Amino acid sequence: MSVYGSPRPDGANLALVCHALTGSSRVLDWWGGLAGPGKLLDTNALAIVCVNALGSCYGSTGPGSIGPDDAPYADAFPVVGVADMVRAEREALARLGFTRFAAVVGGSLGGMRAIAWALEAPAQVDRVVAIGAYDHFAAMGIALNAVAREAIRVARSPAEGIALARKIAMLTYKSEALFAERHARKADRTGGDPTKNPSDRYDVEGYLDYQGAIFAARMEPASYLALTRAMDLFDVRDLPLAVPHPQFSFVGISSDWLFLPQYVRATAERFAREGADSRYFELLSNHGHDAFLAEPERLQALLAERLAPLYASLRGPAVAKP
Repeated sequence: MSVYGSPRPDGANLALVCHALTGSSRVLDWWGGLAGPGKLLDTNALAIVCVNALGSCYGSTGPGSIGPDDAPYADAFPVVGVADMVRAEREALARLGFTRFAAVVGGSLGGMRAIAWALEAPAQVDRVVAIGAYDHFAAMGIALNAVAREAIRVARSPAEGIALARKIAMLTYKSEALFAERHARKADRTGGDPTKNPSDRYDVEGYLDYQGAIFAARMEPASYLALTRAMDLFDVRDLPLAVPHPQFSFVGISSDWLFLPQYVRATAERFAREGADSRYFELLSNHGHDAFLAEPERLQALLAERLAPLYASLRGPAVAKP
């Protein structure tokens, strides 16, 4: 768990950030473009707290943790869902005296968790910002996660398996337009020419190899299996909003083909029909799903007005203009 800034006793300035699939509680390490002094989540006025998700390998209990038999859980780690993650977070945060949140914010799996917070503990949450996430996970996403998990299971080594899973995932996080712009049919930047020597790599192949290698160095394969399955299981379409309910801001990404923006919009509209102050915003980007990490300035421009009343209520510094 990480805490940035100074929480007020009444929780009026406390923002809970829910990290994405491969993130950790160290928000400023991976979302420093959006969180910090003068940013959309301005730590001059807000205090930010983040909890490592149940099942992760960055601090919370997961497959690598020691179980009741004094050995790592490994394959015996139970199946967990997004609601389980939220309940564990609630318990941990309550023990520290954090029971009210001015905002719960997250992208991707973190966005799922933010939505689940609104359903599990609506009286504790004033507003939700869910980015690149909606009220369930569609069949294409489940299928892609299944292929990535299979890569881990059939690989010759855990490192090889998690690297291949990451390569598959990177294809879902980007867009064809971005790959065409960045890589096209260029030869790998480290040298070689695949048009002359077929064993040489194209630039996009080198990019995927690099992403796979650095991911294998930091992610535990069993945690990846657990967290992706939790994403698959997420479906809250049958759960009505309780009263009182928070304000909702849903952000779809125009080029996202993993979390299609039309599904994000449909969720925002459903919650509005149920009486919530629920609005849809679209981030125009060719970065694909990763735009919420890659283009924080655009995200800030999109949401600054929506969060302005929060800062006004705190009488703190205004959100910096992007």
